[in-house]
Amino acid sequence: MAEMAELTRSNDVAPGVTPQSAVRSPIPRVRMTGIGLQIPVGLRYDEWEKTGRQLSGIADSSAWWLGDWLVFGKTNYSDRYQLAIQNAGLRYQTLRNYAWVARRFEMSRRRPKLTFKHHTEVASLPFQEQDRLLDQAEQEMWTTKQLRNAVAQCHSTQSERPVHANSRIDVPKNRVGKWREAADRVGVDFDQWVLTMLDRAATEVLVPDYADHGAELHV
Repeated sequence: MAEMAELTRSNDVAPGVTPQSAVRSPIPRVRMTGIGLQIPVGLRYDEWEKTGRQLSGIADSSAWWLGDWLVFGKTNYSDRYQLAIQNAGLRYQTLRNYAWVARRFEMSRRRPKLTFKHHTEVASLPFQEQDRLLDQAEQEMWTTKQLRNAVAQCHSTQSERPVHANSRIDVPKNRVGKWREAADRVGVDFDQWVLTMLDRAATEVLVPDYADHGAELHV
């Protein structure tokens, strides 16, 4: 951050949002620089606390911003977006999780009252299950730990347990990436998507055997 900005105690600032009018103020407050905060001597407790909330909101929002930025670059500049990441001084590995979560949640499905970490906890679930748990987390004001426990409980109560095949299949990495992208687009967990597609292929081959059983697959 080349130039210093100031955090104010404006009542018009929404959580996680720092408009230009709120960042610059003629009244000296806590000042943000590229290497730290300049906190004035004698800063009142309520101002110090408010500063913490603003900084927390900025940090949480920045995860969404960076994720959306990377998704846009991947979609529109697939041949150059990694170079842009390097030029911006960002690490791709650090952003991968941001981009994955951003891709899993369209803007209309994001909950302003919940943190980015809340969304991360449920990102691997099908969309309907994501919404159900986020609704409950929002209504009951769950912490990320409480939401994580709910996700774990959801998995543990599933009646079907995975059965490991006796043989191992070596799959080229480029195909796995393609499959993961397809699973993300339909909002299904990757493992579940693979099993569903294999079941569908088997059913198509064994149509006479399954026709009487009314087999039904959903993706």
